[in-house]
Amino acid sequence: MNFHILTLFPEMVMNGLNTSIIGRAVDRDLLSIEAVNIRDYAFNKHQSVDDYPYGGGAGMLMQAEPVYLAYKAVEDAILKRKREELESVKSGGESKTEDACKNNGNETKLRVVYLSPQGDVFSQEMAEELAQEEDLILLCGHYEGIDERVLEEIVTDYVSIGDYVLTGGELPAMVMVDAVSRLVPGVLHNDVSAEFESFQDNLLEYPQYSRPEEWHGRKVPEVLMSGHHANIEKWRREQSILRTKERRPDLLEKCELTEKEKKWLKNLPK
Repeated sequence: MNFHILTLFPEMVMNGLNTSIIGRAVDRDLLSIEAVNIRDYAFNKHQSVDDYPYGGGAGMLMQAEPVYLAYKAVEDAILKRKREELESVKSGGESKTEDACKNNGNETKLRVVYLSPQGDVFSQEMAEELAQEEDLILLCGHYEGIDERVLEEIVTDYVSIGDYVLTGGELPAMVMVDAVSRLVPGVLHNDVSAEFESFQDNLLEYPQYSRPEEWHGRKVPEVLMSGHHANIEKWRREQSILRTKERRPDLLEKCELTEKEKKWLKNLPK
């Protein structure tokens, strides 16, 4: 999967993403992450990309043209790569369906996500959807935002990571890259782990324990030491339901519980 981050602070983004699991996935060519400096597309000698907003108001606004030119540079590079891939396939004598050919040509609509507190709140479900994309462009705003006209022209998705305001879109972009990347096959050493974590099936993850068996007077639950896999899975499922009920009851309302689980939950002491 290829991430293209349009930003005023490429070093901030790349320094944060070139470490740990994500950095190792990049080294193994499972992911590609590039930070495109919007200032490189400024049209003045000072490389300024902001100006005062029409109608007045506090702060400065990012101008449309540098953002658009940065986007077009990424778009052109992606389409060139796709055309080369298609030509390579054709010259190799391999067959492709008509739909597959379309996905490698100019008809492909690129996903451009603008990180904004006005967008839909980012979720695990959204991460799973975006992980299906081959290329994802993330646009990071700054100052008081970006000229509306370029947003209307290039943005396909408006996404927020929460109901608060940050100084820019770089941190939200890094959050999205991290969440989406770990769903790409091979990024996690144990791909199964991505399937059984918080927010899967709208349940929070069950508590987990490691050695020693007793720490500060607290013991590992006996069921986890039993080796009885069916009992362990039952305990974990119940703990996930309990934790969700206590910490995120809003999620529990969306969860598909069995009739037996509903009855068990109803009969729990208040």
